[in-house]
Amino acid sequence: MKTLHRLCCALAIALLILIPLAAGTTDVRAESATIRAFSETLAARHGWDARRVEALISNEAIHQPDIIQAMRQPAEAMPWSRYRPIFLTEARVEAGRAYQKRHRRWLTAVEETYGVPAEIVVAIIGVETFYGRYAGGYRVIDALRTLGFGYPPRAEFFRDELEAFLILAREEGFAPTDPLGSYAGAMGIPQFISSSYRAYAVDFNDNGRRDLFSEPADAIGSIGHYLARHGWQADAPIAIPARVEGEQWQSHLHDALAPQDTVGTLAAAGAHPSIPLSANLDARLLQLQAESGARHWITLHNFYAITRYNHSALYAMAVHQLAERIGGGDS
Repeated sequence: MKTLHRLCCALAIALLILIPLAAGTTDVRAESATIRAFSETLAARHGWDARRVEALISNEAIHQPDIIQAMRQPAEAMPWSRYRPIFLTEARVEAGRAYQKRHRRWLTAVEETYGVPAEIVVAIIGVETFYGRYAGGYRVIDALRTLGFGYPPRAEFFRDELEAFLILAREEGFAPTDPLGSYAGAMGIPQFISSSYRAYAVDFNDNGRRDLFSEPADAIGSIGHYLARHGWQADAPIAIPARVEGEQWQSHLHDALAPQDTVGTLAAAGAHPSIPLSANLDARLLQLQAESGARHWITLHNFYAITRYNHSALYAMAVHQLAERIGGGDS
């Protein structure tokens, strides 16, 4: 009887070991089949060698499990009280002022060409890469391979970005295994994803190439171009602190980043901007949790334009307030 019991226990343990292995094998086979189909689609679409594309993705690119973990814990999921101190530091403000002084020529050209203030461009670079110092430590191809074939919630998006990245490598003449970037595949001084690099990067210093990795002029010009293409309005407000009264304003809080109201309708509901604004301006009421409690802002179209760069109100507010500090204001 004891022998039978030992045999049953041993069999159960063996099954517990074998089941995950079998599941893992199935996952690997399914992933390989998906990569093969993706490679064949790209080959047919762009005239590439399907076997070479498949080898690049399967063998040269590396699945990085920590990238999946990072995707599940983005900084933008933090409350404002924790997010703000990351970017609104004296070191980042002072470095931003130095960066603005160092690249004044190109920043002035961006203001004249696209109507985007120098401080906004500098603040974006400051938030994204601390003015080019920290542009990411993952190979872009590893990030896109990992997310495109190992992160189901957004796999289709990242496979599209992988396709755009391979096209970009051909267009710009770099090896696809070389560039480093973020865990989400953003790259260069301004952290453009591949499709944005192709669509919005500009050769701002007219030297014959669009280099967002090592040329601040191109990074600066490309950010200005990006915001202009996403509707930036020259000399228009971004976000204004608001005072709320009563209870009606609460029904105007929503998750949509785009303005859903006007300054006038928000004022009628009890949300008043701290400075006079035209009542017919499209607007959104934003509430963020600061250490001292809820804070409110009326955000305008230019705030929404910043969220096209990174789809987060926290991000846009950090850029806005860092820009104000760099420009000498106090946020």
